Amino acid sequence: MKKVIIIGATSGIGEEIAKIYIAQGWQVGIAGRREEALTALAATAPAQVKTQVIDVTSADAPEQLKSLIEKLGGMDLFLLSSGIGSQNVKLEPEIELNTARTNVEGFIRMVTAAYRFFKEQGSGHLAVISSVAGTKGLGSAPAYSATKRFQNTYIDALAQLARMERLSIQFTDIRPGFVATALLKNRKYPLLMRADSTAQHIVKALANKKRVAIIDTRYAILVFFWQLIPRWLWERLPIRNDKS
Repeated sequence: MKKVIIIGATSGIGEEIAKIYIAQGWQVGIAGRREEALTALAATAPAQVKTQVIDVTSADAPEQLKSLIEKLGGMDLFLLSSGIGSQNVKLEPEIELNTARTNVEGFIRMVTAAYRFFKEQGSGHLAVISSVAGTKGLGSAPAYSATKRFQNTYIDALAQLARMERLSIQFTDIRPGFVATALLKNRKYPLLMRADSTAQHIVKALANKKRVAIIDTRYAILVFFWQLIPRWLWERLPIRNDKS
């Protein structure tokens, strides 16, 4: 029976993805910071689900991941769904630094731990949820867009490293558009997607082992044209959404 571990499964997209894999009969390891949310989800399928409290910003997170892998009896698919982000036009340092702690430091900590496990195992599928926000720098959310671009590039680097080391590790970089989760406290965003439908798209992309998956088709078209905007023009576009 296939085994998946989802980091950031206590709410939003990660929780919805966990529900799908449970329904498909997978053995599912779920992790996050809120123990009560993990317990509640595990109670829906106690024979299939194992839990572990993991804070990706904590130095012991890789050891906690190792414990979850042992509880689950292995890991075929690793999915990192934890991340934070805020609009921060005032450039409040703590907001920017907290974003980097989770989306860069925590990202590196968890992804490298998963990579090392799959390297030792001989195979595996390593997937992360980044964002279309990494396409270009967003003036209203500097740290968020920059850290998402970092994630895109880091997975590119690991994919190359795996080939250099002749490892059978597959990678998927999932780049959703705006999704109605707690991360977006302001719901007035264009093309806003529901977390459950987004999760369905993601599970399909993972099943097809896509290298990069932009969720959904509307955003794939948007990103295509977004990438064509020259820097001089992009820097002059007042893109922000801080209305309540």
